[in-house]
Amino acid sequence: MKIKNVLVSQPKPSEVEKSPYYELMTDYNMNLDFRKFIQIEGVTSKEFRESKIRIIDHTAVILTSRNAVDHFFRLCEELRVEVPDTMKYFCTSESTAYYLQKYVQFRKRKIFHGNQNVKQLVEIIKKHKDEKFILPTSEDGKKSIMTYLDKEGIKYTKAVMYRTLPSDLSDLQLDTYDLLIFFSPTGVESLFKNFPDFQQDSKLIAAFGPNTKKALKNHGLKLDIEAPTKKSPSMTMAIKEYLNDKSAKGQKKKK
Repeated sequence: MKIKNVLVSQPKPSEVEKSPYYELMTDYNMNLDFRKFIQIEGVTSKEFRESKIRIIDHTAVILTSRNAVDHFFRLCEELRVEVPDTMKYFCTSESTAYYLQKYVQFRKRKIFHGNQNVKQLVEIIKKHKDEKFILPTSEDGKKSIMTYLDKEGIKYTKAVMYRTLPSDLSDLQLDTYDLLIFFSPTGVESLFKNFPDFQQDSKLIAAFGPNTKKALKNHGLKLDIEAPTKKSPSMTMAIKEYLNDKSAKGQKKKK
């Protein structure tokens, strides 16, 4: 099956030409549409106060996404919490770590990051066990990192600072797409909230992360392209690997 039209359940990159998706569009002659399947809503300062969590009581922050970064500093501002210069930041990826520059002077802070690998980040955190960690998260936060932290006996405070909600997708024509790409369980739930009678049929589906994969399975959908893997740590690399494998198999059949 040739992949011509692709729906990416994420916002359109500000500069598509500089994104890895641009290579898919040019090298494989694909049409890519970007659409947010979820929307982020911040927890109010009043709601956060009711949790009885004091940000200032912590010495380190575990940040799993840009949303976590934004809402951590948003609440600090709303609650008039002055984050000390000694605060340490542990990020799941380099891109999230660099995003911190929006709020702090990068070179003057103690910032650590993994490489899109939760297990790798937890190994770094284990070297700083004496810190008092706070984990900004959504209501349905990334359970994978909490599982690893619990397994390693890392003490942390789960702080719900935002929530993810399904977007209105009623205007989408799903039948026009050959491949749908999902990045979170909430994205999968959004699909079925908007299209309760959705049938996969011959459509290909890609998913990023084990929780997204599980959500697809729970809805009886077949996963065709999975990321991250050892060979393909990013979604675009996984798609390229899939296409190249299909092409190689096609060439063998011709021979």
